[in-house]
Amino acid sequence: MGHFAKVVDGKVTQVIVAEPEFFSTFIDSSPGTWLQTSYNTRGGVHYGIDGEPDGGVALRANYAGVGYTYNAAEDVFYAPQPFPSWTISAPDWIWQPPVPYPSDGKVYTWDEPTLNWVELI
Repeated sequence: MGHFAKVVDGKVTQVIVAEPEFFSTFIDSSPGTWLQTSYNTRGGVHYGIDGEPDGGVALRANYAGVGYTYNAAEDVFYAPQPFPSWTISAPDWIWQPPVPYPSDGKVYTWDEPTLNWVELI
């Protein structure tokens, strides 16, 4: 079985699980294109069943989700932008904050007005 995303005007509208042969007989008269996506791919890395990188093909950078964007020029899926200040780029296609998440073991949330992390108490 594989996972396939329906893309309409660059946006993922549906994700299904199907055998690839399904599409040889499936008739879909609605606009859009079906593209394969890998449940085991995130951040441009393919992960094995143990959750560790396994060197497999990282299909389209990230597993597609409804509301995700498909960038046809780069042949990648990526999530909606979480905050206006966050940026995205190759090779991982994961949104990055302008300030890295603190590494002191505490729990933080992003505060867009101050463009910084705020500790949760």
